[in-house]
Amino acid sequence: MLRKARKIFCPKCGSFKIWKDGKRYTLRGEIQRYICRVCGFRFSETKLNSSYNLANNRQVCALGSWAKNLVADPQTEKRAAGATRKDKAGIKGKIVEFLWWMKKKGYSEHTIYSRGKKLQRLVRLGADLLDPESVKEVIAKQEKWSESHKEAVVCAYDLFAKWLGLEWDKPRYRKVQKLPFIPLEREIDDLIAGCSKHISAFLQIAKETGARAGEIFQLRWDDVDFERRTIKVVPEKGSDPRVFKVSGKLLGMLIRLPKQNERIFSHYKNLNSLARTFQRQRKRIAHKVANPRLLRISFHTLRHWKATMEYAKTRDILHVMRMLGHKSIKNTLIYTQLIEGMEEDEFICKIARTPEEISQLIELGFEYVCEHDDLKFFRKRK
Repeated sequence: MLRKARKIFCPKCGSFKIWKDGKRYTLRGEIQRYICRVCGFRFSETKLNSSYNLANNRQVCALGSWAKNLVADPQTEKRAAGATRKDKAGIKGKIVEFLWWMKKKGYSEHTIYSRGKKLQRLVRLGADLLDPESVKEVIAKQEKWSESHKEAVVCAYDLFAKWLGLEWDKPRYRKVQKLPFIPLEREIDDLIAGCSKHISAFLQIAKETGARAGEIFQLRWDDVDFERRTIKVVPEKGSDPRVFKVSGKLLGMLIRLPKQNERIFSHYKNLNSLARTFQRQRKRIAHKVANPRLLRISFHTLRHWKATMEYAKTRDILHVMRMLGHKSIKNTLIYTQLIEGMEEDEFICKIARTPEEISQLIELGFEYVCEHDDLKFFRKRK
């Protein structure tokens, strides 16, 4: 009777992506070695039945594949000062439990991922997460970190400490408020034209609606009304739901996308993978057009650009607040400062004679200025 072959898995992260990694020759004979392609852990056949760090496998799988790469980072195998491998494994187990607790509490995937990365970074720098004084000492030594980044790391550890029931004196780091970068519209258009069809559609939605990247990534085909030319945005971060009128150009870009799933951008596993693809394409386009300013454009930059242009056109801060879905007007007032620093003469001017030309300019975002000798003049900011 044939025995059923046993499927080999990583005893550390539970992944089945295993490759053979040579053999060990001992007095007992040959021992096959394996390497995990997910976490980089090397083990032999004697470890296959081991329960090493498998207590949290179900939680890791529930968090997603990105959590395996986060928790099972091969760089964390380097020992910090005074730390043993057993201690490191225990700390990583605590981080997994903490991330799973955040998921059960309803935190977004991006928040879980970013806070987990910050905790892993502290561990690699030699901090003992069970000792708050050690964490404060490691953060204080990072001279290259900005005050804003230190505040974000402290915020991530503060929630971790509260979850563990640790008491600590939270360091006082203050986020430095900076005005966001506002690119020219032609720079945004250059970026959209050079990216792939999925990324281009994503950027065009961000440009026309000013929605958050997470809101755009969760869009479904049912949220797009091709007849009325509208897109419904399901809010995140406690914002209000919004409906936007979009251009025929954007609808044409969406029609060209394959409908593989209910979600429009199901081609990408998560928002982080889409963002990494965008960063690679952005770097290539910036080098091609010899414009390093493109490297400063992110998904959130388009939200700032849309809000700034909308306030410049309407001078109505409440309208901009409703468009962005802000709960408090304090978050919207920053765009009144941005418009003050923009030059008033940075416009593209167009002339229309026929109704068809007028409707075409309006669809492209031009605003009516005046009329002279039966000619209608329109303008739009660069």
